[in-house]
Parts: sequence; structure tokens; C-alpha cells
Amino acid sequence: MRRLAAALALIAVALLAAACGKEGSPPVKGPKPEQLPAYQVATGFQLPDSPTWSAARRRGHLVVGVKEDQPYLGEKDPATGTYSGFDIEIAKMMSASLGFDPKTIEFRTIASANRETALQNGQIDYYVGTYTINDLRKKQVGFAGPYYIAGQSLLVRADEKDIDGPEDLAGKRVCSAAGSTPLQRIQRDYPKAIPVAYDTYSICVDNLISLQVDAVTTDDTILMGYAAKAPDELKVVGRPFSKEPYGIGVPRGDTALRLALDDALTAHEKNGDWKKAYDATLGLSGVPAPQPPPVDRYPAS
Repeated sequence: MRRLAAALALIAVALLAAACGKEGSPPVKGPKPEQLPAYQVATGFQLPDSPTWSAARRRGHLVVGVKEDQPYLGEKDPATGTYSGFDIEIAKMMSASLGFDPKTIEFRTIASANRETALQNGQIDYYVGTYTINDLRKKQVGFAGPYYIAGQSLLVRADEKDIDGPEDLAGKRVCSAAGSTPLQRIQRDYPKAIPVAYDTYSICVDNLISLQVDAVTTDDTILMGYAAKAPDELKVVGRPFSKEPYGIGVPRGDTALRLALDDALTAHEKNGDWKKAYDATLGLSGVPAPQPPPVDRYPAS
């Protein structure tokens, strides 16, 4: 236990819960570059009906909003400034399909609360960062995808045998970020559980390791990142008990860009890039790649 606590301290994992806006410090460990797929850059690609694409073409590169503190999703190495993770790979796939070398992407860390503003003001061309598609957000921005369906889940110690899902939480101490949607769902739907709240999920995980809580709950993708950091000590259990469709945020009026990204997602899912990217990032948690969700090419409004 001391060894694990020391290891977690060294990697300094503290997350921003995508649906909840909880800040944390960036982890320092990511996927191995040699295991990541390479994406073929489309030649002669044109999208003149997209003002966003046209501006990027004049600029010479894309500017993509991401997260920097979510293990194996979107994380930034503070030593090198390099971004890595599944969301980062999705961003690179899209860049290649739009005719831009992924190596030229300018990544910008954008907090959850500022995503819509960044897209509306033209600070970024698109956003890939555990961005749940919902009707309220569709009134402010557009969404390509979804490219992944996440859901609230549970992280427990690897030797835990009594917790397989939320129905097993009666009398158990369940930790989540203070004020978060996952915490509220536990309080509302599983009132026999004992909720415990801290400012960050890293504190929850520390308390899980030290036997002070029995489980940690938030989006399964975030928990899978923790499990990938310490697969011998932590595991994600049960089926997700909410649905969080992750999409690529684009400026609301840029339907041409949104539909082009929908096409790109479909192509990369069919040619195997999506699964290769998953296996090299989130797949390190030990959870096999699911089937990609169908793309929702909703009409312009």
C-alpha cells in the first residue's frame, strides 16, 4: 500500500471531471508514442463552405481545444508539453482527414466551463475533451459524433469482491467530487450508500487506496485512466449506469465542418484507426474496446 501511495504521489494524478468541472493537476505519464497509430493526411481536401476550415487553411494549421489532466484521455506532460490520450488521437484523426498534418495541430487547454465561449469566439476550430452531447449545448455549439459513449461507473480496489455495481453500495462509503453530477446521482438514486465528497478525484483515489472509502465514482473513462495507472491495485467494476455521448464540439453555424468530421469519424472507425487509438490509450486499463457508437448526422437548425 505504501508503494502504491508513493507511485500515485509521483505521477501526481488529479483530474478535471468532464461533466463536473473539477480541477486537478496534470498527470505525467501517458501512452507510449510507438504504440499510437499514424493517420494518412488527405491530399487535395477542400471544404470551402466551412469558414472555420478556410480560416485554418489560411493559418496553416488547426487549433484544437482539449483537456490536459485526464489520464489516457487528454493529458499534458508538464516536462515536454506533449499531449496524449484517446481524445488527442481523435483530434489527430480529424486533422488528417481535413488535410492537415496532425503534427501541426496547436492544442489549447480549455476548461469545461469555457468550451462554448472558445468555439463561439473562434479561439479554437474544434474541441475534443470528454464533451458530452446534450440538447442544451446544441443550442450553443455543433457536435460531430458521438465517437464514444461513456457512463458513470465505479472504481474499487483490485481485491474488492463485494461491489460489482451501484446496487451493492448500501452501507458503503462512495467518494466523488463535491457538487458533481455523479455525487448527486448517488445521493438521489442510491440513498443507502454513504456519500463522501472531496475537491478532486485524486483525493478520492488516495482515500480508496488507504481503505477510508470503498469506491470512487465518476465517468468510466476517467476511472479507466486511474485503473490504467495502477492496474494491479485498482479496477473499474460493473456496467455504466448513465449515458454520456462524447462529441466533437464545433462552431454552431458551421454545418459543413460538422458533417465533414462525421464523415471522418466513420472512415476512421471503419479502417481500424479508432480501435488502434483506443487500444493504445484507454485500452491500457484492461477494458476491451467497445463498438463505436453510430454517428448522429442531425440536420442543421
